[in-house]
Amino acid sequence: MTALEDLSTTERYAKCIEVSKRVRWDIDSDVIRGRTFDFSQKFLPDGISKVDEFDFLNADEKKRLSQVQGRTYANMFGFVERFITAKVLETTRDHWLGDQTALEALIRFCDEELKHQNLFRRIEAMMAEHMPEGYRFIPDPDEVATAVLKNSSWAVLALILEIELFTQEHYKKSIAKDENLSELYKDIFLFHWKEEATHAIMDELEWPREDSKLTPEERDQAIDELIGLINDVDGILKVQSHSDVDYFSTCCSRQFADDEIDRLKTGVLKAYRWQYIFSGTGHPRFRNLLEQLTSDEQRKRIVTALSAID
Repeated sequence: MTALEDLSTTERYAKCIEVSKRVRWDIDSDVIRGRTFDFSQKFLPDGISKVDEFDFLNADEKKRLSQVQGRTYANMFGFVERFITAKVLETTRDHWLGDQTALEALIRFCDEELKHQNLFRRIEAMMAEHMPEGYRFIPDPDEVATAVLKNSSWAVLALILEIELFTQEHYKKSIAKDENLSELYKDIFLFHWKEEATHAIMDELEWPREDSKLTPEERDQAIDELIGLINDVDGILKVQSHSDVDYFSTCCSRQFADDEIDRLKTGVLKAYRWQYIFSGTGHPRFRNLLEQLTSDEQRKRIVTALSAID
Protein backbone atom coordinates (compact mmCIF):
# COMPACT_ATOMS: atom_id res chain seq x y z
CA MET A 1 0.00 0.00 0.00
CA THR A 2 2.89 2.41 0.65
CA ALA A 3 3.79 2.84 -3.04
CA LEU A 4 0.16 3.44 -3.96
CA GLU A 5 -0.29 5.95 -1.15
CA ASP A 6 2.51 8.03 -2.68
CA LEU A 7 0.51 8.43 -5.89
CA SER A 8 -2.13 11.06 -6.60
CA THR A 9 -5.76 10.00 -6.71
CA THR A 10 -5.80 9.99 -10.51
CA GLU A 11 -2.57 7.98 -10.60
CA ARG A 12 -4.07 5.41 -8.26
CA TYR A 13 -7.10 5.02 -10.54
CA ALA A 14 -4.70 4.73 -13.49
CA LYS A 15 -2.84 1.95 -11.69
CA CYS A 16 -6.13 0.10 -11.22
CA ILE A 17 -6.79 0.37 -14.97
CA GLU A 18 -3.32 -0.96 -15.71
CA VAL A 19 -3.84 -3.97 -13.44
CA SER A 20 -7.35 -4.56 -14.79
CA LYS A 21 -6.01 -4.79 -18.33
CA ARG A 22 -3.15 -7.06 -17.31
CA VAL A 23 -5.16 -9.63 -15.29
CA ARG A 24 -8.29 -9.65 -17.45
CA TRP A 25 -9.67 -13.22 -17.77
CA ASP A 26 -12.42 -15.15 -19.53
CA ILE A 27 -14.82 -17.49 -17.70
CA ASP A 28 -14.58 -20.40 -20.12
CA SER A 29 -11.07 -20.20 -21.57
CA ASP A 30 -9.24 -19.20 -18.38
CA VAL A 31 -11.30 -20.37 -15.40
CA ILE A 32 -13.55 -23.34 -16.17
CA ARG A 33 -11.55 -24.74 -19.12
CA GLY A 34 -13.99 -27.63 -19.59
CA ARG A 35 -13.47 -28.92 -16.05
CA THR A 36 -15.92 -30.06 -13.37
CA PHE A 37 -15.67 -29.95 -9.60
CA ASP A 38 -13.73 -32.69 -7.83
CA PHE A 39 -16.11 -33.93 -5.15
CA SER A 40 -13.42 -36.17 -3.66
CA GLN A 41 -11.85 -32.96 -2.30
CA LYS A 42 -12.98 -30.17 -0.02
CA PHE A 43 -14.10 -26.86 -1.51
CA LEU A 44 -13.29 -24.47 1.35
CA PRO A 45 -10.20 -24.90 3.55
CA ASP A 46 -10.71 -25.58 7.25
CA GLY A 47 -9.47 -22.10 8.08
CA ILE A 48 -12.60 -20.67 6.44
CA SER A 49 -15.19 -23.43 6.92
CA LYS A 50 -14.11 -24.24 10.51
CA VAL A 51 -15.23 -27.86 9.93
CA ASP A 52 -12.25 -29.08 11.96
CA GLU A 53 -14.06 -27.84 15.07
CA PHE A 54 -16.74 -30.55 14.69
CA ASP A 55 -15.02 -33.49 16.37
CA PHE A 56 -18.09 -35.75 15.97
CA LEU A 57 -17.88 -35.62 12.15
CA ASN A 58 -15.77 -38.13 10.24
CA ALA A 59 -13.44 -37.09 7.40
CA ASP A 60 -16.04 -37.69 4.68
CA GLU A 61 -18.66 -35.67 6.56
CA LYS A 62 -16.24 -32.77 7.06
CA LYS A 63 -15.50 -32.83 3.34
CA ARG A 64 -19.21 -32.79 2.51
CA LEU A 65 -19.87 -29.91 4.91
CA SER A 66 -17.03 -27.93 3.32
CA GLN A 67 -18.69 -28.48 -0.06
CA VAL A 68 -22.08 -27.24 1.21
CA GLN A 69 -20.39 -24.19 2.73
CA GLY A 70 -18.40 -23.73 -0.47
CA ARG A 71 -21.59 -23.65 -2.50
CA THR A 72 -23.03 -20.98 -0.25
CA TYR A 73 -19.72 -19.11 -0.27
CA ALA A 74 -19.86 -18.84 -4.06
CA ASN A 75 -23.54 -17.86 -4.00
CA MET A 76 -22.86 -15.18 -1.41
CA PHE A 77 -20.41 -13.45 -3.73
CA GLY A 78 -22.80 -13.55 -6.66
CA PHE A 79 -25.46 -12.18 -4.32
CA VAL A 80 -23.51 -9.23 -2.82
CA GLU A 81 -22.06 -8.27 -6.18
CA ARG A 82 -25.59 -7.34 -7.26
CA PHE A 83 -25.71 -4.32 -4.95
CA ILE A 84 -21.98 -3.63 -5.28
CA THR A 85 -22.33 -3.19 -9.04
CA ALA A 86 -25.36 -0.94 -8.63
CA LYS A 87 -23.67 1.30 -6.06
CA VAL A 88 -20.38 1.60 -7.95
CA LEU A 89 -22.26 2.38 -11.16
CA GLU A 90 -24.09 5.10 -9.26
CA THR A 91 -20.82 6.60 -7.98
CA THR A 92 -19.54 6.98 -11.55
CA ARG A 93 -21.99 9.88 -11.92
CA ASP A 94 -19.67 12.11 -9.88
CA HIS A 95 -16.90 11.51 -12.45
CA TRP A 96 -18.91 11.85 -15.68
CA LEU A 97 -17.69 15.38 -16.32
CA GLY A 98 -14.56 15.22 -14.18
CA ASP A 99 -11.75 12.73 -13.80
CA GLN A 100 -12.08 10.46 -16.84
CA THR A 101 -9.39 8.13 -15.51
CA ALA A 102 -11.48 7.53 -12.39
CA LEU A 103 -14.54 7.04 -14.59
CA GLU A 104 -12.82 4.38 -16.70
CA ALA A 105 -11.50 2.58 -13.62
CA LEU A 106 -14.94 2.45 -12.00
CA ILE A 107 -16.64 1.30 -15.21
CA ARG A 108 -14.09 -1.51 -15.40
CA PHE A 109 -14.95 -2.31 -11.77
CA CYS A 110 -18.63 -2.67 -12.73
CA ASP A 111 -17.84 -4.73 -15.83
CA GLU A 112 -15.74 -7.14 -13.78
CA GLU A 113 -18.43 -7.48 -11.11
CA LEU A 114 -21.03 -8.30 -13.77
CA LYS A 115 -18.70 -10.98 -15.10
CA HIS A 116 -18.23 -12.36 -11.58
CA GLN A 117 -22.00 -12.59 -11.13
CA ASN A 118 -22.17 -14.59 -14.36
CA LEU A 119 -19.35 -16.85 -13.15
CA PHE A 120 -21.09 -17.61 -9.86
CA ARG A 121 -24.39 -18.33 -11.59
CA ARG A 122 -22.56 -20.76 -13.84
CA ILE A 123 -20.86 -22.63 -11.03
CA GLU A 124 -24.06 -22.83 -8.97
CA ALA A 125 -25.63 -24.69 -11.89
CA MET A 126 -22.56 -26.95 -12.11
CA MET A 127 -22.71 -27.75 -8.39
CA ALA A 128 -26.45 -28.38 -8.49
CA GLU A 129 -25.93 -30.97 -11.22
CA HIS A 130 -23.72 -33.14 -8.99
CA MET A 131 -24.94 -32.47 -5.44
CA PRO A 132 -28.11 -33.97 -3.90
CA GLU A 133 -31.35 -32.05 -4.36
CA GLY A 134 -32.66 -29.88 -1.57
CA TYR A 135 -30.06 -27.11 -1.30
CA ARG A 136 -31.51 -23.59 -1.08
CA PHE A 137 -29.79 -20.24 -1.28
CA ILE A 138 -32.38 -18.16 0.48
CA PRO A 139 -31.73 -14.40 0.00
CA ASP A 140 -33.08 -12.84 -3.19
CA PRO A 141 -30.31 -10.67 -4.73
CA ASP A 142 -32.64 -8.00 -6.13
CA GLU A 143 -34.75 -7.69 -2.99
CA VAL A 144 -31.71 -7.41 -0.74
CA ALA A 145 -29.96 -4.99 -3.11
CA THR A 146 -33.04 -2.77 -3.12
CA ALA A 147 -33.03 -2.69 0.69
CA VAL A 148 -29.27 -2.09 0.93
CA LEU A 149 -29.33 0.77 -1.59
CA LYS A 150 -31.91 2.67 0.45
CA ASN A 151 -29.08 3.47 2.87
CA SER A 152 -26.60 6.31 2.51
CA SER A 153 -23.73 5.90 0.07
CA TRP A 154 -21.33 6.28 3.02
CA ALA A 155 -22.75 3.21 4.77
CA VAL A 156 -22.99 1.12 1.59
CA LEU A 157 -19.43 1.96 0.50
CA ALA A 158 -18.18 0.98 3.95
CA LEU A 159 -19.93 -2.38 3.64
CA ILE A 160 -18.54 -2.87 0.13
CA LEU A 161 -14.96 -2.20 1.28
CA GLU A 162 -15.39 -4.71 4.11
CA ILE A 163 -16.52 -7.33 1.58
CA GLU A 164 -13.75 -6.62 -0.93
CA LEU A 165 -11.11 -6.89 1.80
CA PHE A 166 -12.25 -10.21 3.24
CA THR A 167 -12.38 -11.63 -0.30
CA GLN A 168 -8.65 -11.02 -0.64
CA GLU A 169 -7.88 -12.11 2.91
CA HIS A 170 -9.59 -15.47 2.48
CA TYR A 171 -7.85 -16.26 -0.77
CA LYS A 172 -4.34 -15.18 0.19
CA LYS A 173 -4.26 -16.64 3.69
CA SER A 174 -6.32 -19.82 3.27
CA ILE A 175 -7.47 -20.87 -0.19
CA ALA A 176 -4.17 -20.27 -2.01
CA LYS A 177 -2.19 -22.25 0.54
CA ASP A 178 -4.39 -25.37 0.70
CA GLU A 179 -3.35 -28.15 -1.68
CA ASN A 180 -6.32 -30.38 -0.79
CA LEU A 181 -9.13 -28.45 -2.45
CA SER A 182 -11.03 -29.10 -5.67
CA GLU A 183 -8.76 -27.64 -8.35
CA LEU A 184 -11.59 -25.90 -10.19
CA TYR A 185 -13.01 -24.41 -6.99
CA LYS A 186 -9.59 -23.11 -6.02
CA ASP A 187 -9.01 -21.59 -9.47
CA ILE A 188 -12.35 -19.78 -9.37
CA PHE A 189 -11.22 -17.81 -6.35
CA LEU A 190 -7.73 -17.29 -7.75
CA PHE A 191 -9.17 -15.49 -10.76
CA HIS A 192 -11.80 -13.75 -8.65
CA TRP A 193 -9.06 -12.45 -6.35
CA LYS A 194 -6.99 -11.14 -9.26
CA GLU A 195 -9.69 -8.66 -10.22
CA GLU A 196 -11.02 -7.93 -6.74
CA ALA A 197 -7.62 -6.62 -5.58
CA THR A 198 -8.07 -3.33 -7.45
CA HIS A 199 -11.69 -3.01 -6.37
CA ALA A 200 -10.69 -2.52 -2.74
CA ILE A 201 -8.27 0.22 -3.78
CA MET A 202 -11.08 2.08 -5.54
CA ASP A 203 -13.37 1.58 -2.54
CA GLU A 204 -10.69 3.23 -0.41
CA LEU A 205 -10.80 6.23 -2.73
CA GLU A 206 -14.58 6.49 -3.08
CA TRP A 207 -15.53 6.08 0.58
CA PRO A 208 -13.48 9.10 1.80
CA ARG A 209 -14.68 11.11 -1.19
CA GLU A 210 -18.26 10.40 -0.13
CA ASP A 211 -17.36 11.16 3.48
CA SER A 212 -16.14 14.63 2.49
CA LYS A 213 -19.67 15.55 1.38
CA LEU A 214 -21.30 14.84 4.76
CA THR A 215 -22.14 17.05 7.68
CA PRO A 216 -21.30 15.69 11.15
CA GLU A 217 -24.99 14.90 11.64
CA GLU A 218 -25.21 13.01 8.34
CA ARG A 219 -22.07 11.02 9.17
CA ASP A 220 -23.50 10.11 12.55
CA GLN A 221 -26.65 8.84 10.85
CA ALA A 222 -24.52 6.88 8.39
CA ILE A 223 -22.86 5.08 11.31
CA ASP A 224 -26.28 3.88 12.45
CA GLU A 225 -27.04 2.76 8.90
CA LEU A 226 -23.78 0.79 8.69
CA ILE A 227 -24.62 -0.93 11.98
CA GLY A 228 -28.07 -1.71 10.59
CA LEU A 229 -26.55 -3.20 7.43
CA ILE A 230 -24.21 -5.40 9.47
CA ASN A 231 -27.16 -6.62 11.53
CA ASP A 232 -29.09 -7.31 8.33
CA VAL A 233 -26.17 -9.38 7.03
CA ASP A 234 -26.18 -11.31 10.29
CA GLY A 235 -29.88 -12.00 9.88
CA ILE A 236 -29.22 -13.48 6.44
CA LEU A 237 -26.39 -15.60 7.84
CA LYS A 238 -28.62 -17.02 10.58
CA VAL A 239 -31.22 -18.19 8.09
CA GLN A 240 -28.74 -19.50 5.51
CA SER A 241 -26.54 -21.30 8.02
CA HIS A 242 -29.51 -23.16 9.48
CA SER A 243 -30.73 -24.06 6.00
CA ASP A 244 -27.26 -25.34 5.08
CA VAL A 245 -27.06 -27.53 8.19
CA ASP A 246 -30.50 -28.98 7.47
CA TYR A 247 -29.42 -29.75 3.89
CA PHE A 248 -26.09 -31.22 5.02
CA SER A 249 -27.79 -33.50 7.54
CA THR A 250 -30.10 -34.92 4.87
CA CYS A 251 -27.10 -35.64 2.62
CA CYS A 252 -25.30 -37.76 5.22
CA SER A 253 -25.72 -41.51 5.56
CA ARG A 254 -26.47 -41.35 9.29
CA GLN A 255 -28.83 -39.43 11.53
CA PHE A 256 -27.37 -36.87 13.89
CA ALA A 257 -28.48 -36.47 17.50
CA ASP A 258 -30.35 -33.30 18.43
CA ASP A 259 -27.36 -31.93 20.34
CA GLU A 260 -25.11 -32.55 17.31
CA ILE A 261 -27.52 -30.65 15.06
CA ASP A 262 -27.49 -27.79 17.58
CA ARG A 263 -23.68 -27.80 17.59
CA LEU A 264 -23.64 -27.78 13.79
CA LYS A 265 -26.04 -24.84 13.57
CA THR A 266 -24.12 -22.88 16.19
CA GLY A 267 -20.76 -23.70 14.63
CA VAL A 268 -21.71 -23.01 11.00
CA LEU A 269 -23.29 -19.68 12.00
CA LYS A 270 -20.08 -18.82 13.84
CA ALA A 271 -18.07 -19.71 10.74
CA TYR A 272 -20.33 -17.60 8.51
CA ARG A 273 -20.10 -14.65 10.86
CA TRP A 274 -16.32 -14.85 10.69
CA GLN A 275 -16.36 -15.30 6.91
CA TYR A 276 -18.70 -12.44 6.03
CA ILE A 277 -18.47 -9.99 8.94
CA PHE A 278 -15.51 -10.23 11.30
CA SER A 279 -12.74 -11.07 8.82
CA GLY A 280 -13.69 -7.86 6.98
CA THR A 281 -14.44 -5.47 9.84
CA GLY A 282 -11.27 -6.65 11.57
CA HIS A 283 -9.06 -6.14 8.52
CA PRO A 284 -6.29 -3.57 9.21
CA ARG A 285 -7.09 -1.56 6.08
CA PHE A 286 -10.76 -1.32 7.04
CA ARG A 287 -9.96 -0.36 10.63
CA ASN A 288 -7.38 2.23 9.56
CA LEU A 289 -9.72 4.00 7.16
CA LEU A 290 -12.63 3.82 9.58
CA GLU A 291 -10.44 5.49 12.20
CA GLN A 292 -9.67 8.33 9.80
CA LEU A 293 -13.33 8.95 9.00
CA THR A 294 -15.01 8.55 12.39
CA SER A 295 -14.79 9.72 15.99
CA ASP A 296 -13.92 7.58 19.01
CA GLU A 297 -17.55 7.61 20.08
CA GLN A 298 -18.77 6.48 16.64
CA ARG A 299 -16.27 3.63 16.50
CA LYS A 300 -17.31 2.52 19.98
CA ARG A 301 -20.88 2.22 18.73
CA ILE A 302 -19.72 -0.02 15.90
CA VAL A 303 -17.58 -2.15 18.24
CA THR A 304 -20.52 -2.50 20.64
CA ALA A 305 -22.79 -3.62 17.80
CA LEU A 306 -20.23 -6.16 16.61
CA SER A 307 -19.76 -7.47 20.13
CA ALA A 308 -23.49 -8.07 20.39
CA ILE A 309 -23.26 -10.31 17.30
CA ASP A 310 -20.23 -12.32 18.39
